Amino acid sequence: MLPKFGTGLDVEKLLALSRIAETAERYEDMCEFTSRLVVERCNKKEELSVEERNLLSVAFKNVIGSKRASWRTLNAESANVDTNILEKYKNCVEGELKAKCKEVLKLLEDHLLLLYKGKESESEVFYLKMCADYYRYLAEFCNDDSYPQKAEKMYSDAMTVAKQSLNETHPTRLGLALNYSVCYYEILKEPDKACNLAKEAFDGAISKLDTLNDSSYKDSTLIMQLLRDNLTLWTSDTAEEENEEN
Repeated sequence: MLPKFGTGLDVEKLLALSRIAETAERYEDMCEFTSRLVVERCNKKEELSVEERNLLSVAFKNVIGSKRASWRTLNAESANVDTNILEKYKNCVEGELKAKCKEVLKLLEDHLLLLYKGKESESEVFYLKMCADYYRYLAEFCNDDSYPQKAEKMYSDAMTVAKQSLNETHPTRLGLALNYSVCYYEILKEPDKACNLAKEAFDGAISKLDTLNDSSYKDSTLIMQLLRDNLTLWTSDTAEEENEEN
């Protein structure tokens, strides 16, 4: 990566570089370019376009997603490996993952959430959800009670805005419900709340299915399927646990 490459460029050139970096699958560079773009926009009190917002999301999702996958692999590894060496290596990956999460959270909290605060828009929901997602990722491996609490609060704030400004079938609202319910199930260990939230979102979207337009139909129905899949899995797990207790 060339961290100083593109210094001093305007928003349009940073946008062009972000597109090129995505095409080349240079996601670390893409994080750098989109971060600068965000700071430039926010300093001028300019909102991001949908494309710019999506480029930012894709950049950090790919970098952090790769590191999360590595961490899960190392966390599951045990056979024929020196425990001390494995633990040190895992700590190294955790350090990288934590630093990258903190990087995007600083961008979100110091710039984007301030720009969109109180606007009750789809973008405000998007950035609150994004912030909650990265606190959830930190909660997966950090022994810090503040991360689950911050994730839950951000998801809750996003859901409040979503219910006021987005219909039940909107992909952003459905995606929020999906990730919020996962947080309840995997991080907060509250399966009943996870199932209730997922069911409420799914049932609400089903009741308004005839209002879906062509542009969002595919995204919305895909997320609805994921909600239903999780519900099936979670209710099955709960039933098995109850049977074991009996």
